Amino acid sequence: MGFLTKLFKQTKETENMSNVKLAVVFYSMGGTNYQMAKWAEEAAKEAGADVKVLKVQELAPQSVIDGNEVWKSTVEATKDVPVATSEDLEWADAIIFSVPTRFGNMPSQMKQFLDMQGGLWANGKTVNKVVSGMTSAQNPHGGQEATLLSLYTSMMHWGAIIASPGYTDPVLFGAGGNPYGTSVTVDQEGNMVEDVEAAVKHQAKRTVTVAEWVKKGNQ
Repeated sequence: MGFLTKLFKQTKETENMSNVKLAVVFYSMGGTNYQMAKWAEEAAKEAGADVKVLKVQELAPQSVIDGNEVWKSTVEATKDVPVATSEDLEWADAIIFSVPTRFGNMPSQMKQFLDMQGGLWANGKTVNKVVSGMTSAQNPHGGQEATLLSLYTSMMHWGAIIASPGYTDPVLFGAGGNPYGTSVTVDQEGNMVEDVEAAVKHQAKRTVTVAEWVKKGNQ
C-alpha cells in the first residue's frame, strides 16, 4: 500500500470514529460532587470527548432547602445545570456518576433517577454503556466504598461496563486509594480533606478511553 493511500485510509478511519459522548450525572447538596463533576468534564474534554454535565432532580421540599444555607447556595449555584433525562443517557456512550453517600447508599434523588430508567433498560439501551462512579462523605469510613458498590450493583443489572480506576495511576494513592472510584472526605466546614482533583481527572480520562475501546470494537 502506497504512503498516500495508507494515509488516506487512516484519515477516513479517524473521520468515521465519532467522539465519545460522556454524561457526567451528579447530585450535590454541599457543592462537593458538583465540583468533582466539573473536574471530570474538564479532563474528558481534554481527552476529546463530547461532554454533558447534568444534575438529577432535587426531591427535597424547598422549605427544607431554605433552612440550610449551604444546601440553598448549592441549589442556586447549579440552577442553570440541566436536569438529566433518559434521552441524555441514551445519547451517552459513557456515564460518570458523582454522588454523596447516604447511610452507605446513594441519595434518594439519584436512586429515583436510576429507577426511572426501566424503559431504557427494557429496550436494551443501557447495555454496554461504560460507567464509573465518584462519591463523598464526612468520614473516611462513612460509606464511600459501599455507596459506589450500590451504584455498580444497578449498573450490572443494566448490562453496563464498569470502568473503575483500580490502581491504574499513582495519583489515586494521594486521593485515599479507593479502587472503586474517587472518593473524598468533607470536613464540617464543607472543605475537601484529600486532594482528589488529579484522581478525578484520571478517572474521567480512563472512562473515556475505555468507552473509545468499546466504540471501536462495535464498529
